[in-house]
Amino acid sequence: MDLKELYTTNLLNFSDETTAQYPEILTDEAMTFLSLLHENFNEKRLALLEERKKQQELFDSGELPTFPVETKSIREGNWQASKTPNDLLDRRVEITGPVDRKMVINALNSGAKTFMADFEDSTSPTWNNLMEGQQNLKDAVNKTITLEDTKKNKKYVLNEKTAVLIVRPRGLHLNERHLLMENQETSGALVDFGLYAFHNFEQLMQNETAPYFYIPKIENYLEARWWNEVLEFSEEYLKLKNGTFKVTVLIETITASFQLDEIIFELRDHIVGLNCGRWDYIFSYIKKLRNNPAFIVPNRDQVTMTSPFMSAYSQLVIQRCHKRNIHAIGGMAAQIPIKNDEEANEIAFNKVIADKEREANNGHDGTWVAHPDLVPIAMDVFDKYMRTKNQIHIKREDVNVTEADLLEAPKGTITEEGIRKNINVSILYLASWLNGQGAAAIHHLMEDAATAEISRSQLWQWLQNEVTLDDGKVLNEKYYDRLAMEEFEKIKKLVGDKEYENGKYKLAEQLLDLLVVNPNFIDFLTIAGYKYI
Repeated sequence: MDLKELYTTNLLNFSDETTAQYPEILTDEAMTFLSLLHENFNEKRLALLEERKKQQELFDSGELPTFPVETKSIREGNWQASKTPNDLLDRRVEITGPVDRKMVINALNSGAKTFMADFEDSTSPTWNNLMEGQQNLKDAVNKTITLEDTKKNKKYVLNEKTAVLIVRPRGLHLNERHLLMENQETSGALVDFGLYAFHNFEQLMQNETAPYFYIPKIENYLEARWWNEVLEFSEEYLKLKNGTFKVTVLIETITASFQLDEIIFELRDHIVGLNCGRWDYIFSYIKKLRNNPAFIVPNRDQVTMTSPFMSAYSQLVIQRCHKRNIHAIGGMAAQIPIKNDEEANEIAFNKVIADKEREANNGHDGTWVAHPDLVPIAMDVFDKYMRTKNQIHIKREDVNVTEADLLEAPKGTITEEGIRKNINVSILYLASWLNGQGAAAIHHLMEDAATAEISRSQLWQWLQNEVTLDDGKVLNEKYYDRLAMEEFEKIKKLVGDKEYENGKYKLAEQLLDLLVVNPNFIDFLTIAGYKYI
């Protein structure tokens, strides 16, 4: 039966003012589709979130992640995922960033193979950011997107050849308060996914591509199953063949790395790859094991892809992906160009080169960058070490990663400088996010919600466990408060009194206190801050 015949009314509550502001996006037909997604999938989403809480209680009691016993046959089976479309066979360099108009044009023109347009970690979820982002992507798909910068007397237009577009919706944990159904907030994930899919599937098919998505922050195979059900429902509703939509799943939670085969299996008709979301992965490691003193994580700068637990996870992703005939995409290079300092810029770019060489030699099929200037650098590395479209033929059967390998605590020190840096980065990023900018250049790195989450979760873990620093001092609340106040004053002097008052820095400080000086860990800083944007 035609699904459209089953529903004749729009069940979402929204004002005429809301829809009038974005008439091309919030059409009656699109809203009906969103209402169907909400009615069919939101209750189960909320149930999955409750299961996360129950799992966390087990971790808090001392349990550790394990390979699931009930899915052993899936891990050991010789099945493969469905065929990857031609325009996703070569993904050697992917650029990522928010969905503002200039970024969309520049990223599509960057020379990267794909562009991940991000509604999640690098976009502050203000209503205007989200809806304008949907309009920007619609214009990009239709190849009508332009931007005139009158100050620079410059017009931005699309090149004839552009990157393949992949869209990342928000994670399951984030609500959308601007669209209500029966006075209940809708799912940010379903809103982002639904609007993009509904408005663009026909034009994408005419462009000889299809709706492609990055799925963030999955914690287990049941969440992958939920997403697969959403995909199948949407394909049926839009009268598309099963498997038309393609997804890449970000492996950015410690629990997901224990269920790689299972996640691929649940999405086997739609999945084309896994990605090592390294920053969120570190955050997840801290968050899930936060109350276990055996897993205290040292200064953020000391945790790299050479840390044993990070190296193990990366190589396991490569092995499992290639066994299932899908891509294994490497992680983000957070460095950005450093203007007016050639020496510092060279050091930063050399770090990028070393990181990408490691990924290519390990067998990754591509990598991420956050800035257009890094595209040719990463491209040169993968062109040198990966002469084929991908490296799926390299099966990495030499890899043997155990549960202990995935959990091995990183070695290092915790310093006062590390505490201060985490406070500084957290405040600067939170202020940016509260002001509607989800990607912020801080200390020559591109910070987004994922990197900021590492900083604030480390502060919580260190304070709640009253860690001993490298100089013998113990981090207690009195010591932390002193360091925080000193860092707050430094930031106030740095930005100036006027910017400090107008830039939501005071609110950022209050939020950081809530996130750190709090015996109860708040799962995501975006949840704590959402009411203020």
